[in-house]
Amino acid sequence: MIYEPLVTITADYKAEPCLAKEWAKQSDNSYLIKLRENVKWTEGQRFTAEDVRFTIDRLKEISSIYSYNVQHVTSIDIIDDYTVKINLDGEIPFYEYQLTFPILSKDYYENEDFVNTSKNSSPVGTGRYKIEDVQPSYLTLEKNESWWNKEKTLTIEKITVNLYSSIGELYNSFKIGNIDLIATTNDNLQEYIGTIGYSSKELKGREHTFLALNMQNNFLARQEVRKAISYSIDKENIVSSIFNNKCFTSSFPLDYGNWLSQGQDASSGYNLEQAKQILVDNGWTYRSGSWQKTENYKTQKLGLNLLVRASDSSKIAVAENIKQQLANQGIGINIVQATDEQYNNNINTKNYDIALCSMTLSPSPNIDTYLGNGNIAGYNNEEVTNIMNEAKNTTDENILKEKYARLAEIYKTDIPYISLYNNKYIVAYNSGLVGEITPNWFYQFYGIEEWYK
Repeated sequence: MIYEPLVTITADYKAEPCLAKEWAKQSDNSYLIKLRENVKWTEGQRFTAEDVRFTIDRLKEISSIYSYNVQHVTSIDIIDDYTVKINLDGEIPFYEYQLTFPILSKDYYENEDFVNTSKNSSPVGTGRYKIEDVQPSYLTLEKNESWWNKEKTLTIEKITVNLYSSIGELYNSFKIGNIDLIATTNDNLQEYIGTIGYSSKELKGREHTFLALNMQNNFLARQEVRKAISYSIDKENIVSSIFNNKCFTSSFPLDYGNWLSQGQDASSGYNLEQAKQILVDNGWTYRSGSWQKTENYKTQKLGLNLLVRASDSSKIAVAENIKQQLANQGIGINIVQATDEQYNNNINTKNYDIALCSMTLSPSPNIDTYLGNGNIAGYNNEEVTNIMNEAKNTTDENILKEKYARLAEIYKTDIPYISLYNNKYIVAYNSGLVGEITPNWFYQFYGIEEWYK
């Protein structure tokens, strides 16, 4: 609301122009970006390409939560005042989704120690609001009358951002009405603020937990075994018995509300009879409480190791739950509790059968980690490779939807992974706050120009 990025993210996680009015992928490792020409900083200076280069250079020099966004930038070429070319050290699919860092004014911050400068108490931005006052316990924002977007009219004249030394103070302040909106991943929120006087939105969060099935394993290389395991796991049971329904079940890495995965269920579902039948159809026999198969005069029982971090008690509980569910189906599971270092080494070297994994998701639809070269499960599918190469080189939304729908179908059929659940992201707001409140975990203030109290 104070600073603005080149690209922002919509409520359904689509890249949308902000200070950049358009962009184009010129090659595998370069992007050409056209900037808006009618933007001014709150002190009156023009926003130009120099501000973009200055910001990227600063982010590469200091430690910031946005440093990740520019770590692959090798250089920035200024074509003219409103055109820049960003050069990368390699191909980054959908790199425009990383252009979400706030842009700083070169004229204002040049030659300043950005971390310690006194100018941080009165920063200049290009956004909807500007800072009016900064105090130890709060800062006040007022409407930026020179904001470039004249298509939107701001109804809220003033915003106070309260600063607290503890989460308890924050919750108490919300309960008595001193705060209108809070966002949190604390799934025990009601225990602190009660249930009266506010509304809330519960959203699928960005922490995605899944099983990676090592395709190099003799058993897991067989599609029928992967399908039988998937059919045998009741995700609802995991979410209810371990997390008291404070998570959402998941079927695909992008099913948190991403526009490329809406309305699709990439899960094979929970079906114990189907699990048994698919093994029988592929020559497996259920005997003495376990599935076994004889090949080349050798009989093998279906048993697998499940890798989990020893430091994560909730994941151990999930592993125990899965072990019991699969044991009831005659699939033996041995839980391997590893230190964090051992766990990471085993994942990197593919030294596991099944791994219980969690990943913090990006708003980008890039799913190379799951399906690209060198992916966690060692999964390889020529059609998937072709689809992903085509998808990262097109901006046609209809083509992208078609490609990702097919990826979800293959994910559901081949089952290199079993998506389990996502955490909850909660936005609570005072009942006196009126307007369409449609947050996601990237941003809570969509439509704020029409909010009022």
